[in-house]
Amino acid sequence: MKAVYFICNNHDWGHVSFRVWDLLAEEGFLDESAHLTFCGQDVKRYESGGNEYFFVPTDIALCLDYPRFLPEMNAHFADADMSGMITWHEGGNAPDNVLTVHSLGDMASGNFGRANPRYMRNLLLAFERSRVELGLDAYHVATEATHWSGVHDGHGDPTLLLDFPVPMVDIEVGSAPVSWDDAAACRALARTLTHVFDDDGKTVHNLLCVGGVHFEPNFAEAALTSWGDEAFGVTHCLANQWLVSGEYETDSGFERACKCVESIAGGIEAIVFHDKMKGCYKDLVRKLGAHYDVPIYKHQRLRNPETMEFRKSK
Repeated sequence: MKAVYFICNNHDWGHVSFRVWDLLAEEGFLDESAHLTFCGQDVKRYESGGNEYFFVPTDIALCLDYPRFLPEMNAHFADADMSGMITWHEGGNAPDNVLTVHSLGDMASGNFGRANPRYMRNLLLAFERSRVELGLDAYHVATEATHWSGVHDGHGDPTLLLDFPVPMVDIEVGSAPVSWDDAAACRALARTLTHVFDDDGKTVHNLLCVGGVHFEPNFAEAALTSWGDEAFGVTHCLANQWLVSGEYETDSGFERACKCVESIAGGIEAIVFHDKMKGCYKDLVRKLGAHYDVPIYKHQRLRNPETMEFRKSK
């Protein structure tokens, strides 16, 4: 298996990512050259357990200059099984002390990056293990609503997300400077990256999550939930604020939601919606459930997963 991570190692720009690059070097993950360059910088390669990990340095966050980076991404890494961008999280209402992994997509346009629930789950579980091992008791691991920072301030082409065939996530520390500068939090992120293919063998039931807030706790908890030999697979989460602004109650909204479902590797087995949504968005969920022939559940059912039934989407 092959994973690739894009990491801005420019100390004069941004947060978190250059610290992660330095910590990867400190822990010996960057000792071997991949014998290729990316935008003029030397790519590093690490092998473990028969899996290959490529660490790709950039001079700015990948998403902020995607057109420049995309040709080399496809030339060198289109055959990867999973990919990620290392960055930081911030926002006016964002939680402090958060370690997060989230899927990529632009809800307004209906362009959703490919998502792999099993590998994303592996990253979240590895992040949680690293958090515990490093004594980061004040932090918590979570996923968040699907979004893509390649579209910002009215700029960016969200269709470019479809031009890289590899599932990608953002992997972040947030959401304030004290967290971005926390070496232990950045070390937890660095140590997580080479465990994306570590698998506990559980049966993963893929969900589409609809509604709720950006860091919806019900969906974040589900991403780490398992019972017996079963677990949830959480990738795309369609937050309520973007359902509203994107007018997902329309026929166009239904078509865009279908594109989201179809971007998830293996399809979905259920749709879970936050109960505090307007009726028109609950209608959207019902329509999606009927279209893909999967059950739909209110978010409260996530607390009792053994009572849920699952069915592969058609």
